[in-house]
Amino acid sequence: MMIPSIDLMNGNAVQLVEGREKVLDAGDPRPLAERFGRIGEIAVIDLDAALGRGSNAPLIRELLEIAPCRVGGGIRDVASAVRWLDAGASKVILGTAARPDVLRELPRDRTIAALDARHDQVVVDGWRTKTSATVVERMDALREYVSGFLVTFVEQEGRMRGLPFDRVRELVARAGDARVTVAGGVKSADEIGAADADGADVQVGMALYSGAFDLADGFCAALRSDRADGLWPTIVADESGVALGLAYSSRESIRAALETGRGTYYSRSRGGLWEKGASSGNTQDLLRIDVDCDRDALRFTVRQHGDGFCHEGSATCFGEMRGLGALQRTLRDRIAAPPTGSYTARLIGDPALLRAKLVEEALELAAARTARDAAWEAADLFYFGMVAALRQGATLEGIADQLDRRQMTVTRRRGDAKTLEKLTTECEDRAVAPVMVPGRQTG
Repeated sequence: MMIPSIDLMNGNAVQLVEGREKVLDAGDPRPLAERFGRIGEIAVIDLDAALGRGSNAPLIRELLEIAPCRVGGGIRDVASAVRWLDAGASKVILGTAARPDVLRELPRDRTIAALDARHDQVVVDGWRTKTSATVVERMDALREYVSGFLVTFVEQEGRMRGLPFDRVRELVARAGDARVTVAGGVKSADEIGAADADGADVQVGMALYSGAFDLADGFCAALRSDRADGLWPTIVADESGVALGLAYSSRESIRAALETGRGTYYSRSRGGLWEKGASSGNTQDLLRIDVDCDRDALRFTVRQHGDGFCHEGSATCFGEMRGLGALQRTLRDRIAAPPTGSYTARLIGDPALLRAKLVEEALELAAARTARDAAWEAADLFYFGMVAALRQGATLEGIADQLDRRQMTVTRRRGDAKTLEKLTTECEDRAVAPVMVPGRQTG
């Protein structure tokens, strides 16, 4: 598959030839990250840090909030790598520091070794220092410590002369179970498909920025279809992963979806593009597109607006929502237009009551002694917790995102319980009334 690249210099997205001459300045990287992130991971490389003349760290942290990012450039020790992993980087890319003594201290599944080479000789320190090692020698030494290799053909970088496929196949065979990503020289979308067939991903910069091909062409290059019409079956899912229905995609509909950020598909009945909600108002924001393992089916993850996905008025084509998704939908409706006598509306209007119920239900869950009782009390706590979250504008999807981010954190906190006095002080500092534990009074 294609890995779009954002190379940063002085806060802008740039493209260099052979890592030396800046030939393109694409400006603010944030819109690029939003668009590129719709097809999966992107590579964010801090050229200033790699060259030892500054850092784009604050900007990269912003990009991590926009898209899943592999982060590289100037990461030369374990502590720096861990900081990026804790900040939410899907993977870290290490070049100069790609040594066993460093790599063994990092999670293998989130570590990539960058092997930048001029005519097969590995170079480090921002491509300025030659080493005596070849790419395959470095692979042999490092493959047990990393989940992937980023091999850049430096002499080809930014020149769009084409990938050396004999070399790509040799590297894939040598990498073992580590995934190879190649960069430098790609000139057409067809090369991405060919590299994917050989078992390699392609990191693309200049070709995308210069318009040699667009994001849709690069994304679709690795896809295949066994249908006579060439369409790809597309599962449409919401942010929680709940399947809303089935649609079909073409290259043109994918291009429209990526360019507009809206849920857009190919309508077999109409024989053309179909933007969901264009007439009904039940629109979709496209968050990302995932490809299945066989490259012949897609999943669109969307934020659904309006009454739902199904033309019959239900939330999904398989019926209404269940569980937490249904709870969130119900609470949103009740908060927006509270029915007479609504308990949810009462909780929204009485923060002290909501706080007391949260504490009460948490204590009752802690005291549960059977699976049935625990499920009952947890359901109560989820209800009150969702009211409190929605009241502040949070969502179930935002909560899930926080859980995912915490799972990615390498540095672990002790997690000791806070004292009641500490909790009370924190509440007062946030201009919130003290927590009132049933049966106990705090001053």
